[in-house]
Amino acid sequence: MLKMKKISETYDMKVFTDSGEYFGDIEESILTQNKIFGWRVKATKNSFLNKVLGSAKGVIVPHQLVKSIGDIMIISRAAVPSYSGEEEK
Repeated sequence: MLKMKKISETYDMKVFTDSGEYFGDIEESILTQNKIFGWRVKATKNSFLNKVLGSAKGVIVPHQLVKSIGDIMIISRAAVPSYSGEEEK
């Protein structure tokens, strides 16, 4: 059975990748007409996103990369920005 959730219930929800890494928190949703276009995820102190982005405040995750929304949001690993070669060294 499909469960409905209000968009306002998703604010400050924890976001994890499908591989189990903590990604960040939902800051807001981006709507176009009657559909969700994407989610603005803020980089929090202990998140993987904060480690990857450095000084940036967050990213926009397209709604197509969201796998599940319940108590937390699960997104595809494809939404995770990749490291540049210099940062790994």
